[in-house]
Amino acid sequence: MAEATTAASSQSTPRGAGILPAQAIRELIATGEIAAADADCEADLLAQVQPASLDLQLGSVAYRVRASFLPGKGRAVAELVDDLSMHRIDLTAGAVLEVGCVYIVPLMERLTLSSRIAGIANPKSSTGRLNVFTRLICDGATSFDKVPEGYEGPLYAEIAPNAFSILVQRGTALNQLRLIRGSPGVRDAALARLHAEVGLIGDEAEAVIDRGLMFTVDLTGRAGGLGSEGLIGFRAKRHADVIDVARIGHYDPREFWDPISASRGNRLILDPNEFYILASSEAVRIPPTHAAEMVAYDVQVGEFRVHYAGFFDPGFGWEAESLIQDKGTRAVLEVRSHEVPFMLEDGQPVGRLVYDRLVAPPDQLYGAGIGSSYHAQGLTLSKHFQPWSE
Repeated sequence: MAEATTAASSQSTPRGAGILPAQAIRELIATGEIAAADADCEADLLAQVQPASLDLQLGSVAYRVRASFLPGKGRAVAELVDDLSMHRIDLTAGAVLEVGCVYIVPLMERLTLSSRIAGIANPKSSTGRLNVFTRLICDGATSFDKVPEGYEGPLYAEIAPNAFSILVQRGTALNQLRLIRGSPGVRDAALARLHAEVGLIGDEAEAVIDRGLMFTVDLTGRAGGLGSEGLIGFRAKRHADVIDVARIGHYDPREFWDPISASRGNRLILDPNEFYILASSEAVRIPPTHAAEMVAYDVQVGEFRVHYAGFFDPGFGWEAESLIQDKGTRAVLEVRSHEVPFMLEDGQPVGRLVYDRLVAPPDQLYGAGIGSSYHAQGLTLSKHFQPWSE
């Protein structure tokens, strides 16, 4: 059966190295390389396909565990869950995952990949903006968020809410999986040529390319999008209420976030272990032939993390109905400082975007056409909150 699946996939999927686009992911579903872990969720798979990724759904049960872990070569995740589990939680009707706790949840998808296809996962944008630390684990894993070539077996999500407790249920999607063939990375010389051809950031900004496309933080409020002059970001409140991730546009942001206004010197001191939502100075554009990922943590620019999600689908900011005047869409930064207070200044480099090639352009692009939540964002909280107003 595995040989037949591989043959069918290789004949229909475009050849070459890169991230597989939506149409190729659907083919993997059709041939059984991506399948439901149990029969009653099979109909949901196609609905989870994004332009260059697959949303992964939580299964029916979560396990509260004593510690995060990696199973290591030759060991199944279930073995470690049996050893470290404190209690079992039924997600069928919904349950709260609490701040400060670690959970392991078997996912509703199972993989039987061909020998040339691997996977990389990351939290969804809305998950990152709630500071829910979510990572993919597979059997035999020695690193998080990576699925080796030819992997056959179940998938699990490790979930650790850091800012807000969340209500989830069976079918909730907190992370997403990219399927890749070969090495899709784009070197700086090729990235410079791509920028010259299509423009990867807004016209007003100079492109600084160094191991990817560098981006800076906006601390003046020019990222806009909220109708509040001088607003540069938000800091998460402690001891806020539970967020039901199925409720869209439901919560009053003032109950969960403190607004941050621009200072006279356009500076912001990050308090250790506090969570901030900020925005990039640059307006980002991802062409249909590529995707991008924000590097989460770079000690060369500071002891802080700049995102918890960070994947940019093909089409992000490409033809956005932008809330700003120049072309492209701002990147929202999910920032947490480590160990010591750290001062940011307006226009300071805080990270970089690493671009990857797609095997072929997807048949659907990120944007309003497919209901993407952040296609025209400025400084924007997660989709669970009502619009900010003074």
